[in-house]
Amino acid sequence: MKKIIVLMSLAGLIFGALNIHLIWTDSGPKVLPKSSMSFEYTFVDASGINKYKLVTNPVLIKAGIRELLK
Repeated sequence: MKKIIVLMSLAGLIFGALNIHLIWTDSGPKVLPKSSMSFEYTFVDASGINKYKLVTNPVLIKAGIRELLK
């Protein structure tokens, strides 16, 4: 029974990682739904002066990063 619970929890974490961008901003973490299922840019650091690279990234633009960082 424990193995099933562990496997289901792990599957949920993997499914979540495929469907959301977790973006760390100056004001704290933000969650942005992905436009397609992938492991690309699951965890993104948007704090400090590194924001230009994020708002010009095609994968994050599709997901709506510009509206999130306004």
